[in-house]
Amino acid sequence: MWCKILLVGVLCTVLPSYGYKAKDMCKTHDKIVAAGYPAERYDVETKDGYILEVNRIPRGKNPWTLRRPVVFLMHGLTGCSNSYVELGPKYAMGFNLADSGFDVWIGNARGVGNSRRHKSLNPDDYFQKKDFFDFTWEHIALNDMPAMIDFALQKSGQDKLHYIGHSQGGTVFLVLNSMKPEYNAKFASAHLLAGVGYQKNFPNTLLKTAAALTTSIHTLASARGVYEIYGPNWNTNRAATRNSAGTPDVEDILEEIVDGADLMAGSAVKQFAHYGQNINDKAFRRWYYTPTMNLLIYGSLDPPKYDLKKINVDVIMHYTVGDELLDERDVLAMVKDLPRATARKVAKADFKHVDFVASSYVKTLVTDFIVEDLRRR
Repeated sequence: MWCKILLVGVLCTVLPSYGYKAKDMCKTHDKIVAAGYPAERYDVETKDGYILEVNRIPRGKNPWTLRRPVVFLMHGLTGCSNSYVELGPKYAMGFNLADSGFDVWIGNARGVGNSRRHKSLNPDDYFQKKDFFDFTWEHIALNDMPAMIDFALQKSGQDKLHYIGHSQGGTVFLVLNSMKPEYNAKFASAHLLAGVGYQKNFPNTLLKTAAALTTSIHTLASARGVYEIYGPNWNTNRAATRNSAGTPDVEDILEEIVDGADLMAGSAVKQFAHYGQNINDKAFRRWYYTPTMNLLIYGSLDPPKYDLKKINVDVIMHYTVGDELLDERDVLAMVKDLPRATARKVAKADFKHVDFVASSYVKTLVTDFIVEDLRRR
């Protein structure tokens, strides 16, 4: 029964997330063009063969003759590049930054709608999907981010860029720059919007309870061939997860969750499981295998923690007291460990985790501050 409850808990974690319907999944380029802005899109291949779409708004509607600083935006768990254009030209951060004189690049992680591609693995093939979705957000940090960041810098002819990451977009920034410190030099600044890292004080009681059985649910999902959550094949995976629920009460909760899933862009189950491990362990650390495998891979029985003291970038951590997935105490603890970081509390108590990309209030509460800060640098 606990495994069934955990299944619900893991799925619940995506409810505050965002994305777009599977049939229109991550059509960011079309949305930019429809809004009347110049748009570019590129395919970038990672060193392990994933093919990622990167979107660009090179300027706003009014042409800027001066060289425009590059700003790179990264979405959160189950989201995609749509997250930064979905609110339209008036409120969406991507458009606001372009109109403010920046060269805007928007990344997409492996597995989401427009980056659900690989040079040799087919995510829809019964025998290949397990290998395709065998990744956590650490793989995104160490493989996807370098490929996209390097491409944006090379294409724009610049040697540094400003970074903005929401939720998991903050996670991958922290992981990249702590594990590959050489990338610190490529970031002029970073604004992390509810950037998830430390989770000692994770605020959601239900999910905290569920996280205690992350290993069980990950094993159960794998046994049933479910490696992806909220992708274009979700109806098939939905049947598998509902069959595993086993009781009407759990099925009712799953039904409610799935009905709220139309706005998702897809993620690997293993990404959720990695967060579940960290919540349960109250630590920000690498993937836990088994003690024996940990010893072979890491040289220790437990996975090593990510060392934030290695991040030598000016970081502003934006957070809200209304966040259901990130506690203020964890934000302040990260700021304390980051050598060059400050915390900024959003001045709206009921501002939620997803509101950084889904609320029209984001322009006045967050974006305007970021624009002013970037212009000073």
